[in-house]
Amino acid sequence: TVVAFTALQSQIFRPIMGLLNVGAQWISSMALLSRIFGYLDLPVEVAEPTDPTPLPKHLVRGDVRFEGVTYRYPDGDVDVLTGIDLHLAPGRSIAVVGETGSGKSTLATLLVRLADPTAGRVTLDGVDLRDLSSADLAGAIGVVTQDTYLSHTSIRDNLLQAKPDASDADLWLALDAAQVGETVRRLPDGLDTIVGARGHRFSGGERQRVAVARTLLADPRVLVLDEATSALDTETEREFQAALDTLAHGRTTLTIAHRLSTVRNADEIIVLDRGRIAERGTHEELLAAQGRYALLAS
Repeated sequence: TVVAFTALQSQIFRPIMGLLNVGAQWISSMALLSRIFGYLDLPVEVAEPTDPTPLPKHLVRGDVRFEGVTYRYPDGDVDVLTGIDLHLAPGRSIAVVGETGSGKSTLATLLVRLADPTAGRVTLDGVDLRDLSSADLAGAIGVVTQDTYLSHTSIRDNLLQAKPDASDADLWLALDAAQVGETVRRLPDGLDTIVGARGHRFSGGERQRVAVARTLLADPRVLVLDEATSALDTETEREFQAALDTLAHGRTTLTIAHRLSTVRNADEIIVLDRGRIAERGTHEELLAAQGRYALLAS
């Protein structure tokens, strides 16, 4: 069962994370997660707190801490993460790199609480995530992934999922900030264009930029970018990175990436190796250390 879960993780993780872009879709996302775990005959790892600690969106500062976090798959016998201590101060950006299977995406899984730590805790503004309601957590954290989820409705309706009271002017501002406004303006039906199942009317880069616009409208204090540019060509990546830079400005940001070009400007880079922090520092510091990061960059 554990082997099956591991093999399917990459296939189910990004679609689920994509659903978490919008707070209104959080509950349905958790229902989807429950069905997947049920199919795999695994218990659902997270539960809604019976007496949640309130954390209204307008009061969220975005202070994130991983305190002695260890994670192991249910019924597993090997830790995926071991003793992770990590602090993302409000507005600070941290990038996580490492080889496939090093535990990078598991950090994101724990931060959006698709799973709970086996040991230790993850906190937001000093509150254990296990004590926050799913609604408050969804309002605080935005997610952008490689496989972006768009509903089979209009562009307008996809954006309004994040902010139902947004005006057309708000929508255009978000689309322009996400570097996709002109693309939408060229469409005959503009905002009323039906995006198609999973957004097939758009290219991968355009679809991701619409998702960035949606996340801008949601205005989360914490942002998770999970390998968001790994499938884009160089030119599309450059355009999309500009949109991500706009989105990440002033927000606490956890970036998980394969392409080191996307993490050079992070305040701190964490190098994971077999679930442990092997190195940490800025891009320049890690290159000078001639360690694992330098090998990945070569």
